[in-house]
Amino acid sequence: MTGRSPSPPSSDRVRPDVAVVGAGPIGLAIAWRCAARGLRVVVHDPAPGSGASAVAAGMLSPVAEAYFGERQLTGLLLASAARWPAFAAELTETTGAEIGYRTEGTLMVGLTGDDLAEARRLWAYQQGLGLPVTPLRPSELRDREPALAPRVRGGALAPTDHQVDPRLLVPALRTAAQRAGAVLVPQPVRSLSDVDGQVTVVAAGCGAAALTGLPVRPVKGQVLRLRAPDGVAPGFRHVIRGYADGEHVYLVPRADGEVVLGATVEERSDTTVTAGAVQRLLRAGVDLLPELAEYDLVEAVAGLRPGTPDNAPILGPLPDRPDVLAATGHHRHGIVLTPITADLIADLVLGGVPDPLLAPFRADRFGGAAVAAPGGPEPTLKGDLWS
Repeated sequence: MTGRSPSPPSSDRVRPDVAVVGAGPIGLAIAWRCAARGLRVVVHDPAPGSGASAVAAGMLSPVAEAYFGERQLTGLLLASAARWPAFAAELTETTGAEIGYRTEGTLMVGLTGDDLAEARRLWAYQQGLGLPVTPLRPSELRDREPALAPRVRGGALAPTDHQVDPRLLVPALRTAAQRAGAVLVPQPVRSLSDVDGQVTVVAAGCGAAALTGLPVRPVKGQVLRLRAPDGVAPGFRHVIRGYADGEHVYLVPRADGEVVLGATVEERSDTTVTAGAVQRLLRAGVDLLPELAEYDLVEAVAGLRPGTPDNAPILGPLPDRPDVLAATGHHRHGIVLTPITADLIADLVLGGVPDPLLAPFRADRFGGAAVAAPGGPEPTLKGDLWS
C-alpha cells in the first residue's frame, strides 16, 4: 500500500482517509493516532467498548504471559508494555481522565507443591529469556501481601507487569480520538463495502472473521467481579496470578474496592455464565486469598476473546486488499498491545512501509487456514482472559 498524506482542509471533501471498523481500545487508539497526525478518520461501531474490553481485567503482563513457543509474541508484548507509561501519561494529559494505571507489579504464586513445581517450570523459561522474575519464599510473599493464604508454598515477583482498568481506558480513548477530530458512526458494518475510506482498518475483534475471512475465532472467558466490604480498598495491592490445586486464576485489585477474578478459557461462542465456572473461580480465588470469602459478588460475566491459530494478533494489509489493514486477533493480549498496535498501524497508514515488528504477524501467515468453528470441551481455568 502507499502512504497517506494528511488531507487538506476542504468543505466539500466527505471521503475519510481512514475508516476504522471497531471502537474497542485497539480501534479507538488507532483512530486517535491517525487523527492526531492530521488524517480524516471515521470509526464505525454501534456500541463502542461493548466487546472484549468490557470484560477484560486489564493486566499489562508481558513477563507473566511469556509462554513456551511464543517468543515472537513475547517480544511484541515487551515492546508494547515499554510504551505503556508514556501512553498512559499522554492519554491522561489529553483527556484529564483517570484510567486506573497502576505499577505495583505482579506476584505469581503456587498453592501446593505440585502447583509450585508447574509454576517454577514456567518461571525458569521466563528467566531464560532474560525477563525480570524474582523467586520469593513464602515468608517473602507474605511480607509483600499478608492476605495470602498460609498454604501458599512459594512464588515470584514480576515487578514490571502492571495493570490498567479497561472500563476507564475505553471512554478515555474515545474522548482522545474525538478531540483529535475522529468521527464515530454508531452503525453496524456487515461488509467492507459498507465503509468508504481510502484505507480501512478492521479492528473488530471476533467480528473480523466475517468481514475479512481471517482465521479469528471466539474464545469464551467467564470472569467475576467482587467488591471489598464497606467500600474500602482490597486487602492486597499486587496483581496475583496463581496456581491453586491445578487451576490457574488471576486476581486484580482496583483502588475503588473492586477485585477482578478470572478466567475460564473455552472454545465456545456463547456468553452464558455457568454455575460450575463461578464455583471453580471462587474456590481457587478464596484458596489463594481467604478474605475474598467476605467480599460481595457483584458481577459474573462472559466475553469472547478474538483468538487465532497461533494465539498472536493479525496486523497489516490483507493479501488481496492492500487498502484493508487488519488489527485483530489479540486474544488475551488486547489491552497490553494497544499502544504498539496503534503506533504500528498509524505508521503504516501514513508511511506505507511496514515496520519490521509487523513481519511475524502478517495476515497471510496462515495460508489456507479456515476460521475455527465454535463449540468444544467444558471450560478450563488455565490461561487468562484479556490482559
